[in-house]
Amino acid sequence: MRRRVGTSLYAGVLLAVLGAVAFVTGQPFVFPSLGPSAFTLAADRRGGAARFYRVVGSHLIGAVAGFAAYAVVAPGVVVTSTPPALSVDGARLAASGVLSVVATSWGMLAADAVHPPACATTLIVSLGLLSTPLEVAIVAVSVVVLVAVHEGVLSAVGAVADVDADADADAADDRA
Repeated sequence: MRRRVGTSLYAGVLLAVLGAVAFVTGQPFVFPSLGPSAFTLAADRRGGAARFYRVVGSHLIGAVAGFAAYAVVAPGVVVTSTPPALSVDGARLAASGVLSVVATSWGMLAADAVHPPACATTLIVSLGLLSTPLEVAIVAVSVVVLVAVHEGVLSAVGAVADVDADADADAADDRA
């Protein structure tokens, strides 16, 4: 029970930082695929360069693949409502989404940076929801901030744990 509460609250803290940035800037620093990434970081609290590379790298691959697919296949079309059946715009969006997921999957595997939420990121971009160069840059910055906050929390908690361990060792030495 305690771990469930801690994990849930920690995922919320990670997203709250980006929520504050979005609130202050009026820019989309919070988007759907950050939720699963925040949960993954909160549930498996390991850090380090490999985790940073995998999470940031995969979302970056997804954002770039989504942007490329959208720019080539469906520029100007946005899936904010369901396109009419058999419409050209619907076909373009579907093709853009499929192409972006294929490219993202290949890119993540090739780069050994597999983090499944990046496939949601690529769809967000390739379906025109966050598809301008500025929005794609914001996606990248958001993921970097998310993982950097996570790493900062892990470092702070580790520093506190190290201080506690040193104090325990000093107390044991004093007793000896």
